[in-house]
Amino acid sequence: MLSYYMHQLRVMLYVAPVNLIAISFHEFAHGYVSYKMGDPTPKQDGRLTLNPFKHLDLAGTLCLLFFHMGWAKPVRINTACYKNKKRGTILVSLAGPAMNFLLAFLSLLIYGILLKYGNVYSKIVYTGVLLAYYSAVINVGLGVFNLIPWPPLDGSNVLGELIPKVNQYFRQIRRYSNLILIVLLVSGALTRPLSYANSVILNEMWKLVKMILQLGVAGTTGGFV
Repeated sequence: MLSYYMHQLRVMLYVAPVNLIAISFHEFAHGYVSYKMGDPTPKQDGRLTLNPFKHLDLAGTLCLLFFHMGWAKPVRINTACYKNKKRGTILVSLAGPAMNFLLAFLSLLIYGILLKYGNVYSKIVYTGVLLAYYSAVINVGLGVFNLIPWPPLDGSNVLGELIPKVNQYFRQIRRYSNLILIVLLVSGALTRPLSYANSVILNEMWKLVKMILQLGVAGTTGGFV
């Protein structure tokens, strides 16, 4: 039992910093895209930063740590600043998940490079391999999870812009949406579909990385997870 908790503690030491990086880049991407489309609000609110403590949401961060699926404090935007509100809102909403998928791919690339060229018996290389692994898994998980069309997740903004009536419904239930999301996570209702989606994306990214690096060493010919 003690060895189990020690293992969990070691995993947490890798997962915690990776989570902070994933959240920071996710929210920065939202704010940056909105800012580049003419909205000064993210800059005024201090959200054009990679400082994770500017972006953390307590409930979302705890869910991210324990379930590897969670959310951050939404970036406040002013859609009136966009030339095209619908297009702008969708692009800003998708920027966060897109950034996570990019980070996941780069993490897998580093993972592959370390496996191919590094000495895995070196403590430094082994630590890098683990950090890259957890970064890939967590960033894909964060990207996929935030595409769920339920507030406060990014997918809800995309769906709301595509179907205005849905947006009206989301505004009505927004005060309860976080609680409902936590219940779904705790109950495990989202575990199987999200795990499947994460696995598919990770494996497709890993196939691409293997093609780039022409990996053929033992342990790298199968799926990533």
